[in-house]
Order: sequence, then C-alpha cells, then structure tokens
Amino acid sequence: MRGDATDLAEAIRKSSLTSAEAMQASLASAEVHKPLGTIAHLDEAKGNASAETMDQERRLEPGRFAARPFGGVPTLAKDLGGPFAGFPVTAGSRLFEREEGSEPDSDLAARFRNAGFCLFGLTTSPEFGLSLVSEPAAGPTCRNPLDPTRTPGGSSGGAAAAVAAGIVAIAHATDAGGSIRVPAACCGLVGLKPSRGAMPAGPSFGNHMGGIATELAVCRSVRDTTLIFETLRGKARGPFPDPATVEVSGGRLRIGLLADTGSKYPTDRKRLEAINDAALTLEADGHQIVPFGWASFEQCQDASGRALGDIIAVNLASFIDTLGVDISIAEPLTHAFVERGRKLTGPTLWASLNRAVQTSRALWNTFDRVDCLLMPMLAKPPLAIGSFPADHDDTELQLERMAAFAPLASLANISGFPALTLPFGTDADGLPLPVQIMAPMGHEPLLLSLAARLEAEDRWQHRFPVAGLAA
Repeated sequence: MRGDATDLAEAIRKSSLTSAEAMQASLASAEVHKPLGTIAHLDEAKGNASAETMDQERRLEPGRFAARPFGGVPTLAKDLGGPFAGFPVTAGSRLFEREEGSEPDSDLAARFRNAGFCLFGLTTSPEFGLSLVSEPAAGPTCRNPLDPTRTPGGSSGGAAAAVAAGIVAIAHATDAGGSIRVPAACCGLVGLKPSRGAMPAGPSFGNHMGGIATELAVCRSVRDTTLIFETLRGKARGPFPDPATVEVSGGRLRIGLLADTGSKYPTDRKRLEAINDAALTLEADGHQIVPFGWASFEQCQDASGRALGDIIAVNLASFIDTLGVDISIAEPLTHAFVERGRKLTGPTLWASLNRAVQTSRALWNTFDRVDCLLMPMLAKPPLAIGSFPADHDDTELQLERMAAFAPLASLANISGFPALTLPFGTDADGLPLPVQIMAPMGHEPLLLSLAARLEAEDRWQHRFPVAGLAA
C-alpha cells in the first residue's frame, strides 16, 4: 500500500518523525510534483506554524495530542468549499483575488483542525466545480500522477492528484455530482460521499447546494476513510437531521449488481469486468448477487442529471448575483450556467426537484430488494487533458460529457444516499479499475466493510509513497 495517513499519524505519535519533519517532507514533495498542478495556493509559513504547534502539544500535552486521530498529519484543503480560516478560496476563478480575508473556519474545517491536521495549501479545482476535470483558466492545469497526459478528474482533482502522488496522505474534498468519487476513481484512491446530513455544512451553508453537496476527503485506504468519516461526522446542526448510522450486523447480504450503463453511456469492457470480478469475490464470501438491468436505472439516471444541472445553475446564479461581481472575466461556461440559472422558471425548477424526489423514492424501493448496489464509477479511463473545455456556452453539452464519463455519479447526490468508490484492479495502461458501491441512508459502515473486503484482495498498489514515510 506504501503508507497512508494512519501510518503517518502513528509514526508521529511514536516520535519516529516530528510533525515539522512530516511537513517539510510534504513541502519538498509539493515542489518535486509541481508540474502536476495539484496545488493552487501554498502557504509554507502557515503549514510550518501548524506543525510546530502540534509538536509542542505532543511534548507538553501528550494526552491531548494522543486524542487527535490525525495529529501532526499534513493536509490540503480544496479551493472550493470550507472555508478554512486564513486560506483564500477562489473556487478556481479569476473573479476573486487570493486575499486572506477574515472568514472563520466552517464547522467542518474546525473539525479537521481538531483532528490534528496541519494545513498548508489549497488544491486545484475547475472554476466553480463545473467540470469532472480540474483545468481552470486561472490555472494551474492539474494532471494525473499516474499518467500526466490524463486528468485526475474533478472537481476535487487537485486533492486526488496530491494524495496519489504522495504529497499528502489524505486531503479535503467535496462532492456535488461525483466530485469526490470521480477523482478518487481516476487516481486509484478511496472516495466516500456520505449520506445527506451526515457531515456539517454550516454556518453559512454556502457550498451546500440544497443538500446535494457534501464534504469529506480522498484517501489512500479504506481504514483512513473510515477513521476520518467517524471523526468528522454527526451533529451537523442542520438543515437536515443527522442520519442514524446503521452498524454492520454480519451475515449474508443481498448485493445488487448493475454491470451495464446502457447504449447512450456505455461502460468499457475492462471496467465492467472489474464490477463482475468484485461481485464474484463477494459471492464467494456467501453473499447473494442480485442482477439488475439498465432499464431499472435509466429513468433515475436521467432525472438526477437534469436536477443536477438545474441546481448547479440556480445556485451559481444566486451566488454571483448576491455578490454583485462582474463575471466578464469568468470562463464562458460559467457565464452560460449563470444565465441558465437566471432564466430558469420556478415551475421548471420545481418539476426538476420533484423528479429528484421520485429518484430517491425509486432507490428506496430498490433497497427493499437488496442491501446495497455494486455498479460502475467511470465508463472509461481517465480522459486526456483538454477533454472538458470550458470555452463554450453549451451547458447541456457539458452535462452530457459528464454523464458519458461517469453515468452514475450524480445519482447518489440527488438521492442523498451514501456511495463509495475504490480501485479493484488495473487496466493494460496501469490505470485503476474503479468500482462503486451505494447503500441506503446511514449505511456507511456497510459500504466501508465491503470496501475493506475488496481492498484486502490487494488488486491495486499505490505508485508513490507518502511524503515522510519510508518507501
């Protein structure tokens, strides 16, 4: 596995290295991997100060330090979401200056810091998260460390590329339409989109997007994903009730298998083989596999894609109009989504939201038949740099391109259900073959248990070690 955040935290806790040394290793790695464009904003001084504070606490208050599950571990926040106090988020846009400002930590950011993370920068995302690649006109263009001619995905592409390259062992990420899971799938990482309401989004709820968006992280292991989810979740204080977490009870599961994404958005043979291989692995453990056809999901996929487009557009238009900023220097695609949002009528949006409700209902009915669903994450390998240009005004084309790349990504966001992706093999080019598992609300322990079982097959090895840990 070549190390993860849990290993790094343990090394710091046992004094094998200091927080400051781990930070210096991450900063050095960031410089080595600078051509990947993973980091949009780096603050070495803040990173060093945070690490020194953790080292001092470890010396003077060892009990307090030991209670932090990620004490002294360097990390990066996404340039979209949060905010993290002192780090100037611009959402990948030239509309905003990199000014530190005085905005305090979001509830989630405060929990990141309380967990012991040491933040030193912001990772690259596309302008306002409007793409499944991370190539903002404001720069930098983010590249996949496994193949720099390809994208690491989006919109948390910088986060995933930084973790895959070993610059950091774990990084903050957000997901409104697959933005945690798609980059994780592109880079051979584990990505969990939690249940709606599980993660704090206040106090401003500016990145909440009516409930379809959530925040967590991209990780190198299932155990890191489990630990950070358990550390940060719960007591979100609105606007939705905390979902009751359902613990794994053991025994035989009914696992729904969707190994087809239809003729409009076909998934390539190797990625479908990975889904079937995962199903065979779980079946050999005694679980029942229940096959589903694309017809059972086609209407839900279409409704979730339409709702995603409308919610993104209205949210962005409201944001821009509230700020009163001149968007003349924004990317053409951003202009188009803003105009789409401004022109969208109330009845049209209402109909789209009702389709989203029916999508959630249909999935609940599916989960009457099965305990979880195993399905594709990506329809094809990570795309070449430049495959998602933003120099046009066709919002429908952008949404179609996103659906063709990750047909089932937005389904979890629109429905509110948790979904997880992890690599389960490699293709002929050495790129990861991701699988996706979805479960009912609050069933993250089930997702994580199944993911750990698949991870134990050892079908994927990280190419780069974590900075600060021996190769």
